[in-house]
Amino acid sequence: MPADPITGLVRDVLSGAEQLGRAAIGQERIRLAVTGLTRAGKTVFITSLVANLLAAGRGQRTLPALQEAAGGRLSAVHLVPAGTEAMPRFDVHGHLAALAQDPPAWPGRTEDLSTLELTLRIERASMLGGLLGPRSVTLELLDYPGEWLLDLPMLDQGFEAWSAATLARLRAPERRPATGEFLGFLDALPPDAPGEEALARRGYGLYRDALRACRDRLGFRFLQPGRVLNPGPRGEAPILWFFPLPDGFRGGLATLLRRRHGAYVEEQRERFFDPFFRRFQRQAVLVDVLGALHAGPAAFADTREALAAIAAALRGQEGFLSRLLGLGAARIAFVATKADHVPTRQREALVALLGHLVDAQASDAATGVHAIAAIRCTEDAMTTLEGRPVGAVRGVLLEGGRVAKVFPGEVPLRPPDAGFWEHAYFEMPAFQPPRLDPAGRVGVPHLGLDTMLAWLIGDLL
Repeated sequence: MPADPITGLVRDVLSGAEQLGRAAIGQERIRLAVTGLTRAGKTVFITSLVANLLAAGRGQRTLPALQEAAGGRLSAVHLVPAGTEAMPRFDVHGHLAALAQDPPAWPGRTEDLSTLELTLRIERASMLGGLLGPRSVTLELLDYPGEWLLDLPMLDQGFEAWSAATLARLRAPERRPATGEFLGFLDALPPDAPGEEALARRGYGLYRDALRACRDRLGFRFLQPGRVLNPGPRGEAPILWFFPLPDGFRGGLATLLRRRHGAYVEEQRERFFDPFFRRFQRQAVLVDVLGALHAGPAAFADTREALAAIAAALRGQEGFLSRLLGLGAARIAFVATKADHVPTRQREALVALLGHLVDAQASDAATGVHAIAAIRCTEDAMTTLEGRPVGAVRGVLLEGGRVAKVFPGEVPLRPPDAGFWEHAYFEMPAFQPPRLDPAGRVGVPHLGLDTMLAWLIGDLL
């Protein structure tokens, strides 16, 4: 719930009225939010989506499933020119230019909110279509860091509850190489530690470094607050200078950290979650499931916990008013990326595994689970393992630029038990992207992007 229910109600009513008004004059708007956990390929996903939509608007068969969902009536797609909006613009042209280099390079990751709009022209199917003219559908894309999404479960936690949950994760043996110095600092603090700024800053610095090490060295993803890892262009501010405390702290330091935690949660609620999440109609959450398998049992378990918390929080956004006015994310797509890193026969297992991680039910029409490669950089191949032929993928390795066949390992159908990890083998090399036309005139090669988009937004076309 928003901090000010009346304000939220007014926003909902105005947004609902806007949507109804646009639909009445054939100028609908689809608001699609895209985010992803660390290394899921969010920038690549949006770049491919935009390039392939533009190519489809020029008659290219780049997104056949989406074009079919639109009844074959998608006749043109155009980028909406930049106006006077305050939010940064997603740099699709710069990202396509990186992919057009020799050798091609993956686009850099985005660190802040950004947006982009496309206008889709849809010819009408009715006999009155010639009189009414084509429909104009604006697809509004909002790109936001996945680290911020992980703050969503914090909205319903007080400082004590958040501290207990966070410290339980940080004290896990597999995280000790990254968290030991911070935990040692906590162990040395007296329960009545004074609210000195220097003490708070030292604790925050150690906590921040622990989170970064958990992410960068150990492959963990469930790390809060998200803005500590990705503060955005404003950089670090005093509102971020807090960290979890064990139970029993009652001194000035506890009071200071509790106050900053509460201020951070309210700011996230008021500046991001409330104004933006109430506008989303569709949401895509990208996940590097294969990378989590490669990172080992602890990182995989962490990804599982993060996804469960995210899925529960997103589904909790649904309410009577949202359903009545058609507001909020009516469909949420959880997307396993880099599906081209495994051969065709394993991609159904990848979908099944992700479905278990987000607890997607077959009867849940609002949640979809997909496996895609936003930019396909491999092809199926066969190789030999211990004298027997096995399915593999072939691509150009990012390091060295040589063509290689890779057997990635076997993707389990469900979260694996301890026996799987005793003999686990899962290789995740970095492949070079295909070299693209910098104008993106013929689109971008992909796997399953069209099917995912057809499910996510096809009903609105």
